[in-house]
Amino acid sequence: MKKLLSILMLGLFSFIFAGNPIKDLAKAKETAKAEHKLILLKFSGSDWCVPCIRLQKQIMDTEQFMIFSEKNLVLMDADFPRLKKNKLPKEEQEKNEALAEKFNKDGIFPKLILMDSSGKVLTHWDGFNNWSPQTLIDNIKPYLEK
Repeated sequence: MKKLLSILMLGLFSFIFAGNPIKDLAKAKETAKAEHKLILLKFSGSDWCVPCIRLQKQIMDTEQFMIFSEKNLVLMDADFPRLKKNKLPKEEQEKNEALAEKFNKDGIFPKLILMDSSGKVLTHWDGFNNWSPQTLIDNIKPYLEK
């Protein structure tokens, strides 16, 4: 019963949080200020970048990271899919390109950018690094205490 409840909760967290990252920096800043959180912007190629897919499955979609992020982070996603069937709406694609121009000029995938609620970059991580959810959480925690 306990295992079933955990699975159901993970599914609910996945649907609410991982499925609905904010796509607009202004909205992310507004939410971060109101909720006293940091912003975590993820650059990914969800349908072609193997390290991006692994980051999503092994860290972002885990119950441990979702619980941590719900309390401490506003999640943003700038996705750059290549397959025609996954093509983003033009407006979203343009927003992602503007984010990349500002925060990911080298086109590194995946890339995580940690910002404060005003959009100031605190740190970033390039690539997947084969971390555990706890490793990423431990790397973010010092910035929460500031």
